[in-house]
Amino acid sequence: MFAGYIFTIQQHHSPQVLLRVIAAFAVFCAVSGAIYIANDIADIERDRKHPKKRTRPIASGVVPVPAAAGFALALGIVALTVGYMLGIRFGALVTLYAVLTLGYSAVLKHIVILDLLVIAAGFVIRAAAGAVVINVQISPWLLVCTTLLALFLGLAKRRGELFQLEASGEFRQTLTQYNGVMLDQMLSISAAACLMGYFLYTFSPSPITGETHPQMMATVPFVIYGIFRYLFLIYNRNAGESPERLLIEDKPLLISVVLFVVTAVIALKLQ
Repeated sequence: MFAGYIFTIQQHHSPQVLLRVIAAFAVFCAVSGAIYIANDIADIERDRKHPKKRTRPIASGVVPVPAAAGFALALGIVALTVGYMLGIRFGALVTLYAVLTLGYSAVLKHIVILDLLVIAAGFVIRAAAGAVVINVQISPWLLVCTTLLALFLGLAKRRGELFQLEASGEFRQTLTQYNGVMLDQMLSISAAACLMGYFLYTFSPSPITGETHPQMMATVPFVIYGIFRYLFLIYNRNAGESPERLLIEDKPLLISVVLFVVTAVIALKLQ
């Protein structure tokens, strides 16, 4: 959500612009939360057999299903309402994201490879929405890098799920069509493509303005370290099933992300 803001920060955005991005971020969090609750309700029986998911509030019975369904519906309505208040185009992207995510939860997550592409599409929609809400042009490089990074994270998540469920003896329908060797090859391809896409972005002229931003090359070491660190955690610690938790819990990875953001902001401000 914040990529569009960060990579156009040289335009000297006002505090109101940042507030719009934060509001947009909150809208997508609310929509995602509503859909996650609906998904947990639909998967309640399967989650109760999962070694970790069975402790979730709905699966464990701590939160009654009717209460969870009512909260999800209210949350979704409020999120969509605020989304359209932020702009018609932004609201349309929020709606598209909600429809795509619901489709993923209901059907698309069971179709091998397509499930990964849908996850990547969700990240791209969020990146595009972050630019639309502040009325800046969307760089094709932003969409390319977002797509490749989302595929990388999605593959890492699938690999973590596969190895964890192999140990427990339980399998989700889609995971039966994946195997470790195939996921490892896809991870290598997506990691290499992600790095190459970002490298090209840093020293290629902007396809929108034609301007170059060579200062962004200073961020390359943090991107390389972040990708390699993530691969290290995937293969040495069988991590990757929960990217958000991994980012918070692994301090070297978190530090590299923070340094990347700080360096990118400084580099763009110096442009």
